[in-house]
Amino acid sequence: MSERFFKYHGLGNDFVVLDRRASGLDLTPSQARHWCDRHRGVGADGVLVLLPAAAAAARMVVHNPDGSIAEMCGNGLRCAVKYLVEHAAERATRVSVVTGAGTLESEVHWNDNQAVEFTVDMGPAQLVSRLLPSGTSGDPFVDAPIPGFAGLRGTAVSMGNPHLVLLGQPLEDGPLLGPRLEYAEGFPERTNVEFVQPLSVGLEQGLEVVVWERGAGLTEACGTGACAAAAAAVHQQQLPADTFLPVRLPGGPLSIRVRRDLGKVWMRGPAVFLFEALVPAWAGH
Repeated sequence: MSERFFKYHGLGNDFVVLDRRASGLDLTPSQARHWCDRHRGVGADGVLVLLPAAAAAARMVVHNPDGSIAEMCGNGLRCAVKYLVEHAAERATRVSVVTGAGTLESEVHWNDNQAVEFTVDMGPAQLVSRLLPSGTSGDPFVDAPIPGFAGLRGTAVSMGNPHLVLLGQPLEDGPLLGPRLEYAEGFPERTNVEFVQPLSVGLEQGLEVVVWERGAGLTEACGTGACAAAAAAVHQQQLPADTFLPVRLPGGPLSIRVRRDLGKVWMRGPAVFLFEALVPAWAGH
């Protein structure tokens, strides 16, 4: 037996897409690790399994390279939406996908027959969540000292998945501090970590961000990380609300808009199709 897969990337954050809406069969952790292995598998920052959903185009399950499951992935969602709309019978301009962070709607921007850019309603940025230190204390963790890391301060934000945002932290600290901060105290399911510096693009003010992803390590880009960083900056009045802000990641730029009350965040960015192929139906190891 063999299975067809599709390879995409969002700003260099690359994914295998498996359309299993017909079978409804998800991956096991060992199978996900095998798919993501760049030496013995296909190789990817994650596997996106598309499963059937009653009131949406699909349900997206995000598998990390270590076999864990992420609640949400912004770059992955754009790739999944590109696959869905370009393989649909009719050309859609809006698509809903069920994720671990809820059902999220994307606006699709077409260029001829290609979906090239996507504006995703990412839902709210939450300062109080069971995934954050606030889940226990009930108090937002904003510009607060990080236990066990002398001199470091951070802001905890949930985009349906947990983030620890370090505004003003040198970007080059990502490889050194990221592996330790992933396991920072107060995050029951580990956390993504954003290292953030201010960015000027012409007359616009934005952010430059490096992300250590939980379960994946340093990646070229992280959509939810860009959203969390922008939300923290808006909340701490370092950037304006209610306007699209440039957020530059190692793989390229995204545009993020944050409502003043953090009740809604929008992400706009590209997704690129790389190739499709057939592989044996791996059982995983």
